[in-house]
Amino acid sequence: MKTIFARLMKDESGATAIEYGLIAALISVALITGATTLGGQLNTLFVDLGTKMTTAEGKY
Repeated sequence: MKTIFARLMKDESGATAIEYGLIAALISVALITGATTLGGQLNTLFVDLGTKMTTAEGKY
């Protein structure tokens, strides 16, 4: 049993694939977080712009 465990601990054949998977996951989380934040800010910007245009339309 110890030899099997020792052999598994020395085996690094899938380590690179796992590392690339973790890097891709972290990049995905960063992109989703950034897009969500930017989307909220853009929504606020366009709502404010629409309100100002409606207000300006009523004055003329």
